[in-house]
Amino acid sequence: MRRPRRMATLVMGLALALGVSGCEWDGLNSLPMPGTEGTMDGAYQVRIQMPNVTTLTRNSPVRVDDVTVGTVSNIEVEGWHALVTVTLNPTVQLPANAVAKIGQTSLLGSNHVELAAPTDATPQGQLKAGDTIPLARAGAFPTTEQVLSSLSVVLNGGGISQLETITRELNSALVGRENDIRDLLPQLNELTVNLDKQRNDIIAAMSGLDRLGGQLAQQRDVVAKAIERIHPALTVLADRTKNITAALTALGDLSDVTDRLIASSGENLKANLRSLAPVLQTLADTGVNLIEAMKIIPTFPFPMKNLDKAIKGDYLNLFITVDLTGKRLDNNWLIGTPLGGRFGGVEGVVGSFAPDTATQGGNPATGPLQPEGAQPTPTIPGLPPIPGLPAIPGLTVPGNTAPQGGPGR
Repeated sequence: MRRPRRMATLVMGLALALGVSGCEWDGLNSLPMPGTEGTMDGAYQVRIQMPNVTTLTRNSPVRVDDVTVGTVSNIEVEGWHALVTVTLNPTVQLPANAVAKIGQTSLLGSNHVELAAPTDATPQGQLKAGDTIPLARAGAFPTTEQVLSSLSVVLNGGGISQLETITRELNSALVGRENDIRDLLPQLNELTVNLDKQRNDIIAAMSGLDRLGGQLAQQRDVVAKAIERIHPALTVLADRTKNITAALTALGDLSDVTDRLIASSGENLKANLRSLAPVLQTLADTGVNLIEAMKIIPTFPFPMKNLDKAIKGDYLNLFITVDLTGKRLDNNWLIGTPLGGRFGGVEGVVGSFAPDTATQGGNPATGPLQPEGAQPTPTIPGLPPIPGLPAIPGLTVPGNTAPQGGPGR
C-alpha cells in the first residue's frame, strides 16, 4: 500500500505547485527551476515583444555578453506577436533602448535570449523593472535549420555544380603556360603596388568624375538642347565627307612633300636656323626698345604718345620758314667738305643779310598777329622808294619785323 500513497503524495504536490504558480501545465518547464539565474532576491522582470520565438521555452537562459544573467519566466501571445517575460538579476544594468534577440545555444536546438546595448544608436537611460522592449528592437539570429536550408539551396541550385567546369577550364588555360604566368605574377604585383601608390589620385579622379556627372545632371536640359542643335552640324559634315576626305588626303600629301623637302635640305635648313638664332637673340635683347621705336614710325616726327602733351586743344599753330638759298644749303650740306662755301652766291657776299631761322623769330603760339597796315614799306637807306622791292629783314625792313601776314595758322 505504500506505492499508492507515494503516487497520491506526488500528484498532490504537483497540483499544489500548479495552484501556487497560477500557470497551465506545460511539462517541467511550467515549474520554476531552482538554482537558475534571475530567481534571487531583488530580481526584476522585463517584457519583450518578439515577432517569432522559434523554439524558445520557459526557463530558457537570458544572456548578456554570453553570460547568463536571467531566465525566461513566461511566454504568451499578444495580438500577432509573442510577449516574452524575462527575469533578470538585480546586478544587470542595460540601457533603456536595449535590443533583444533569440539565439541558438547549441546545435541540439536549445535557444536563449540575448540582451545587448544598441549598436546603431547611442545608449540612453537605464532598463528598469516593468519596461517593455518593442518589436522594433527585437528579433532572432539565424537558426541551424535556416543555415542548412540556405546551404542546400546553394549546393543544389547554385554554382557549386559548375566548380568542375571552372577547374577544368583553369587547368586548360594554365597547362603549358607556366613560364608566362610566372612572368605575369610579378607584373601584376607591380601593377597592384603602383595602383596602391596612386590611390589618392584615383580617388580624386573619381571624385572629379562624380562632380562632373552632377553638373551634367543639373544641366540635363542644356545638354539635350546641345545634342538637338548639333544634329544639323553633323548632317553638314556628313554631306561634306568627300570634301573633308579630300582635304585630309591633300594635307597628307603636303606632309609627304614637307618631309621630303626637310630630308633633302636638312643640313641647309639647320644652317639657316643656326644663322637665324643670333638675329632672334638680337631682337630679344632689344627688349622694349623696338616696340617703342615702332610706335614712333607711323607718326614721325611727332610720337603719338606725346602728341596730346604738345597740342592742347583742337588745332595747332605752326610757323615754318623754308630757306632754300644757296648759302643755307651750303652751310647745311657742304660745310666741312671741299665744296663748302662755293655755292653761297650773292647771299654769300652779303653774308649777314640772309634771313634767320624760325627758331630765332618770335613764338608763333604766343606772338600776336600784325595788321596788314602796320607793315613797314621796304626801302633801301639812301635810295628813293623802289616799287615791288621785297621785304628783306635786316636789309629793306628792320630785322625784328615778321613777314607780311604774321604767323601762319
